[in-house]
Amino acid sequence: MSHAPVAGPAPMPAPSNPVLALLARALGLLNGVIVVAASIALVLACVILSHSVVVRYFLHQPTYWQDEAAVFLLVGATFLSAAYVQSRRGHIGIEAFASILPAGIDRLRRLLIDVASLAFCAFFAWKSWTLLHEAWVDGQVTSSTWAPPLWIPYAAMTGGMALLCLQIALQVALWFDRGRA
Repeated sequence: MSHAPVAGPAPMPAPSNPVLALLARALGLLNGVIVVAASIALVLACVILSHSVVVRYFLHQPTYWQDEAAVFLLVGATFLSAAYVQSRRGHIGIEAFASILPAGIDRLRRLLIDVASLAFCAFFAWKSWTLLHEAWVDGQVTSSTWAPPLWIPYAAMTGGMALLCLQIALQVALWFDRGRA
């Protein structure tokens, strides 16, 4: 018995609107750069945590910055790469209806899900912005000995959610542009 790879989602159709086409290309390039940076951040987080384990276990030395540095890298990688994942419709979704619905109804279902997702993500981006602003103005830091500023992860959250909103809004605009996004 052979196993074929699971086919990914169909690529987004080329927009007929030149502004949407430019936005789609620009966002695609930015997402590509962010995915490379996020991949590097994940590897760095692994290296930092492995270093922390070795230093604590074999050298019996305390570590005070490694856990937070790894968490900051993971937060950045997670939030900033969300738009890339959305561009490939790779987020968790229930596709049971997609296979049984007629194509036109399934496109409408995807539009409604995108609109609801955009509303949620816009709220999350706004709340992330308020956390970022508060951390920046008040000079908030973590409670650890290292005490890095909290605006760093909040900036990653805010930027990532803003990019995700832009990606979803682009998908909604493409639905209206071609009715096929």
